Amino acid sequence: MNPDFIHTYVSVDCVVFGFDAENRLNILLAQKHADNVSVDSQKKLPGSLIFSNEDVDDAASRVLYELTGIKKMIQKQFKCFADPNRASNQNDINWMGNEYNQNIDRIITVAYLSLCKIDHKINSSKYDTVDWHPIDNIPELPFDHNKIINESLIEIRKWMETDFSIIFVLLPKKFTIRQLYQLYSAVSEKIIDIKNFHKKISSFNYIIQLDEIEQNVSHRAARFYRFDPKIYKKTHTKLIK
Repeated sequence: MNPDFIHTYVSVDCVVFGFDAENRLNILLAQKHADNVSVDSQKKLPGSLIFSNEDVDDAASRVLYELTGIKKMIQKQFKCFADPNRASNQNDINWMGNEYNQNIDRIITVAYLSLCKIDHKINSSKYDTVDWHPIDNIPELPFDHNKIINESLIEIRKWMETDFSIIFVLLPKKFTIRQLYQLYSAVSEKIIDIKNFHKKISSFNYIIQLDEIEQNVSHRAARFYRFDPKIYKKTHTKLIK
């Protein structure tokens, strides 16, 4: 046997995006409680080794279900992370030994991007705590999870450019133009004039104006809209060119 061959395992890690009531882009982080370990140091992206009888996409679906309790979620595989040193930190090595009880020399992960409405009830069957964290306030995470999150931001921007209907998965069923504007700006990092934005989307027949306005707000009440996916499929007009 070639001495360069090592005990290599394959895992999946999932980056789940949400959009909160304060119009911020968020990531779901999970943790298991343990003695003598700080709370922040336990936070990580949800993930798992792939079972021997699993396809990699099925493993990602399992991880998402164990994380949220939601049976079907949009998911997209976007990159493989295989740096030989991605699990070189002794704390990470100890964690792998405790979690999997296997002789793992190296772990390669396939990363997935997923979307979830932030007001959806999270019912995890695996983790003690699952919390949303604003994308601009992510703590230092184990392995290369911070790098995976940064790469996922690049991926979600590409995804939105090719099929921006995914943005409506993150919004409430009824949303304001400002909410749509703030989410689009947060994801794309483009500087867009809101008046021009409003004018642009008002011409799209798949963004339906409703006879409802915001209630009990301190600012001028805005009108609600909804997204019609059937009309969108017939038009495929880009939101911002």
